[in-house]
Amino acid sequence: MYIHVNGKNIEITDAIKAYVKEKLAKVANHYDQITGMDVILSVIKNPAATGKHIAEVSCKTNTGVIRCEESAESMYESIDLLADKLDRQVKKFKDKALYSDKATIRGTAEEEAEAEEAVES
Repeated sequence: MYIHVNGKNIEITDAIKAYVKEKLAKVANHYDQITGMDVILSVIKNPAATGKHIAEVSCKTNTGVIRCEESAESMYESIDLLADKLDRQVKKFKDKALYSDKATIRGTAEEEAEAEEAVES
């Protein structure tokens, strides 16, 4: 799995890059189907704007893409919020994938297999 960190209107230091990789690696441990993450960190230069530091991520999986964005007053805070939000979304995505594989409208896959065996006998 790869994690690419890019910046817009900000210089990405080694400390920020390491912090992002540390936080998002914890999220990747929840779901083994994640193939990569593209992170974009940006800063709004307008002094009147609130939530000037924006962090967004596109998390690529084998079956789709999970995307989220967060903004805050400091870059580290926005990265923390982003990691928490992505963690929730990945867990939800994983639960949906697991649930859709096991159950159908009629019931579970095991019940369908038993019904087919009974019909064949």
